[in-house]
Amino acid sequence: MNGKTDTSASYLNGSVLVIALLESIAENGGPSTSEEHIRENDGLRNRSHKTEDHSSGQGATESAKPFTSEQLDAVKRIKRCKDYYEILGVSKEASEEDLKKAYRKLALKFHPDKNQAPGATEAFKAIGNAYAVLSNPEKRRQYDVYGEEKAHPTHRHRTHHRNFEADISPEDLFNMFFGGGFPTNNVHVYSNGRMRFGHQQRHERREQQREGGLALFVQLMPILILIIVSALSQMMVSSPPYSLSHRPSMGHTNRRHTPTLKVPYYVGDHFSEEYTGMNLKNVEQSVEEDYISNLRNNCWKEKQQKEGLLYRARYFGDTDLYQRAQKMATPSCSKLSDVQVLLHGH
Repeated sequence: MNGKTDTSASYLNGSVLVIALLESIAENGGPSTSEEHIRENDGLRNRSHKTEDHSSGQGATESAKPFTSEQLDAVKRIKRCKDYYEILGVSKEASEEDLKKAYRKLALKFHPDKNQAPGATEAFKAIGNAYAVLSNPEKRRQYDVYGEEKAHPTHRHRTHHRNFEADISPEDLFNMFFGGGFPTNNVHVYSNGRMRFGHQQRHERREQQREGGLALFVQLMPILILIIVSALSQMMVSSPPYSLSHRPSMGHTNRRHTPTLKVPYYVGDHFSEEYTGMNLKNVEQSVEEDYISNLRNNCWKEKQQKEGLLYRARYFGDTDLYQRAQKMATPSCSKLSDVQVLLHGH
């Protein structure tokens, strides 16, 4: 029994050490000298001993996970936030570097292995979603225009901005920034690359029991409304006359190209008869707009992946990884640049 307790304590110490070190790097830009690195390690060891003493005083059961009042207050602050800028603690004029700095600091602070207060996991997801939307220029532009209208301050925090959800999960975004491999016995990695937190389910079960049946119904209402609206929309709106890929199930099997950007698209057998003149021009414009939108989204993902590897290489001092990251291609970004040259001539 003592052996199991020592092993659990060593896992906890390792998790605390890594989170604390990542926090230091996120705030200060990394250690500058070897002497500074040694002093930091000594401080981390002292901190881990204090954490171990505190944990042993709280009991060895998983149901008594320790958290401070400051951590609980921080979680409540995130839940009270009305928009993504407030969640990250930045202004609406914040630059990309400001967003990255804010995300690194908050993601480490609210990671479920660092903050085990009730609701910390949900706050961690909200932080990741806020950064993923605001760091995407297209999504941020749409959010700035429509975000306040689609927010509902009188509803629970879980219903905020459902129309502006990120294309990447908070766990994958965290891995992209910090290189994955987070050493903890509370994290389970599955074959699809997503992470699930072992203690997350215990927190959520306790919260659901406290909220009761009425709160559960309120939580499900937005989902039910969304399903009903989607079903009605599909019934009322006809299918588009084109696809950007070959789709026999939609009848889009005949390949065409737009005259300006030469974007390939597929249409049905009677397309040429139904769309001529201005109607055809409008369809071709929609094809090119969809194509450019896809390039922007893919380019953003490629840049985030490349920057994540560069950050990991600098953190670990891995020269080979840094060189590979520098040489990593971003094909969607290259295509987007070519399109801009064709459209604007520069």
